[in-house]
Amino acid sequence: MYVGTLSFDLLLGDIRSLKEKRSVVRPIVAELQRKYAVSAAEVDHTDLHRRALIGLAMVSGDAGHLTDVLDRCERLVAGRPEVELLSVRRRIRGDDD
Repeated sequence: MYVGTLSFDLLLGDIRSLKEKRSVVRPIVAELQRKYAVSAAEVDHTDLHRRALIGLAMVSGDAGHLTDVLDRCERLVAGRPEVELLSVRRRIRGDDD
């Protein structure tokens, strides 16, 4: 069994309220969940208008499949024009870790 996590530190565009922030972050989280069957949520910077930290986790029996899905998730977030991806943190743990 392998467990993979990603955390995306995002800088949002011209956002002036938490309501506007939610209208940008929620669709990203929903698309990750829908397209890749991962668990995803906004996990930090919840009180800041222009920053968001999205966390994502996935469990798989195959390390190659896990890596492929995490790569796709990263490309999806990096390709969103309304956000700037400041950093990505990736962790993969196996039974031996």
